[in-house]
Parts: sequence; structure tokens; C-alpha cells
Amino acid sequence: LNEFPGRISAVIFCQGCNFRCPYCHNPELVDPDRYSPPWPHDTVLEELAARRGRLQGVAISGGEPVLQEDIEAFIREIRDLGFAVKLHTNGSDPVVLERLLEAGLLDHVGLDVKAPPAAYPALTRSKVSPSTITRSISSVLASGVEHEFRTTWAPSLLSKGDLLEIAGMVRGCRSWIIQRFVPSKSLDPAMLEERPPDDAALEEVRSAAESMGIACQAR
Repeated sequence: LNEFPGRISAVIFCQGCNFRCPYCHNPELVDPDRYSPPWPHDTVLEELAARRGRLQGVAISGGEPVLQEDIEAFIREIRDLGFAVKLHTNGSDPVVLERLLEAGLLDHVGLDVKAPPAAYPALTRSKVSPSTITRSISSVLASGVEHEFRTTWAPSLLSKGDLLEIAGMVRGCRSWIIQRFVPSKSLDPAMLEERPPDDAALEEVRSAAESMGIACQAR
């Protein structure tokens, strides 16, 4: 009920990610040693077809969905069943994201904005170029498609100043959601010792973002 704003949706989780964010709460979709056997493609489509008339949308998440070589064809199959599609992405492949947007295949995009540009390689433990993230942000903003940008806040990884720098990156978005890191499950076990930000800190950042004209939620 809360994955796809305004629509009752199914959620499809894809295995595989090119980031290794220590706080990731889906380690079984990121670490190949933790993978379980995936559902066959046809089974997924059969399950969705059986729910026509009850569901209005499908959210595709991960992991990182755009790593799937057949993601465009898969989205077309879902749309052919009559469902709207939301894509959750880390923004690391703007070429694929732009292709999907330009083809009119996405009804909503949830884009994770994880850090200020200079901090991306360290936080994601990857060789991502920060320019790919800023390009993805710009592409979503220019597309006119419904969207939300999301940032997970673990105080050991991001300061309040970092969050305000991110606010500048997403200015003009329809919604920016600051998610409090909750130490219940994570890719890096050390993060389970993390102390989450308190309500006052979240409200301080949210209020600062609002003062910049950004529709911001903290949760």
C-alpha cells in the first residue's frame, strides 16, 4: 500500500546491485552468497495476471533493477497486463533510465540520492562517477514523470551539512524523503551498532529543506 503512491501495488525485487552501501536492508539481493533461487520469469507474469482488477501498479525494486538486461522488455510485458509501473533505482545508469523515460514506460520513479557527489564512492563502496547520479536526477526532473527522491540517513555516514548539500541537488523535485536508518538488518553488520537520528534532528533537516522550497518528508 505504500510502495507506489496512490496505487495498490505488487513489488518485484531484482537480485544484484553495483553498490555496496553498508546500511542496505536487502543484503540477500546484493550479496551473491546470500541469493536464493529467483522466481521464473513466466511465474512472475502469471502471478501478476491473476491479480488484474485488484492491483493498479507494479513497483520494480532491488537490488538495482536497471542491471537486468531485459528490464525494458519486462516492463513492457507488465504494462501489457494493464499495470502502471514504478521503478526504484540508485541512478547509476542514466542511459537506461533515460531510455525508459523517453519510451513512456515509467509512471513513477523512486530515485535514491545517497550522498553529496564527492562522497558517493566512499558511501556506496563502488567506483560510480558522481556525474552519473546528477545526470539521473536531472533526467527525472526534466521528464515530467511522478517521482520521489529518497535519502537514507545514518549519522555516521552523513552529517546534517551533507543532507543540506543533497537538498541542493534535488531542488525542484516533487518529493524528497529522508529515511531514518533503522539498525534491524544491514549489509555491513557493523551498522547494527548505529544510533539512528532522533526526531529533532530529522525535523531540523526537514524544516531547512522546506525553507529551500523542497517538499520534504522525514520518516
